[in-house]
Amino acid sequence: MLVDPLELRDNLERLEEIEKSSLRLVVQAIYDYREIAQEIFKEEGDLVADIGEDITREALDRMGMSRIEQRLFGKIDYKRARYLFHPTYAIKQALFVDSKAEKVSGQGTATLQTSQSSMTVRQVRSGQETAVVGTLPSILSIRNQSYVTTTIFVKYNYGEEAGNNVLRTVTVAALPNGLLQEKYNPSVTDTIWLAGRNAPTLGEAFRVRLSFARLKSKAKWRVQQIPMSPEAFSWSE
Repeated sequence: MLVDPLELRDNLERLEEIEKSSLRLVVQAIYDYREIAQEIFKEEGDLVADIGEDITREALDRMGMSRIEQRLFGKIDYKRARYLFHPTYAIKQALFVDSKAEKVSGQGTATLQTSQSSMTVRQVRSGQETAVVGTLPSILSIRNQSYVTTTIFVKYNYGEEAGNNVLRTVTVAALPNGLLQEKYNPSVTDTIWLAGRNAPTLGEAFRVRLSFARLKSKAKWRVQQIPMSPEAFSWSE
């Protein structure tokens, strides 16, 4: 029997369970693919952002998952409507996985747009309190069917050696669904966000940076860092 995603409004513990399970899937896919990812970063001459997108897509396709024949839209690299199965329930999910690539000096954050989040960004910016609403629905409705939205970011942290890009680590983070707003970002001072790299005075679209350290302080399991082979990975709980 399928759980109605709308019921998650009254069961936030289950919602976090769904996000944790989804994070485990993505982490395992990237971990299994990490040696190939390292080779791709070294050999490919494409832009690092494009390389990251390709690696994430290939890793998840290789892993495989359930599928619902429903097309999803949005500015996110990997999108999949699927069934999520748990021993005591099943639910329809819209899984969004976005890829980032940046030098190791920037490994502490991920930059995102409002279209990639169902949360409201509450923060102090340039001395002003702001509250910018994410445009991704917490519960996505398509053709009278409801899907719980889950957003995961994969951040490829790389360095340079002899003119080659060298993949150092991969950070995988589960962004909380907007229904969890009061736990993760209840106020402008209690926040998981940092100012984004956009200039409002120049009319640039709003961007914000997700702070991995701040998110991890709220729930340690939401941020996982995968080292390169032969180093072992240990799930952070």
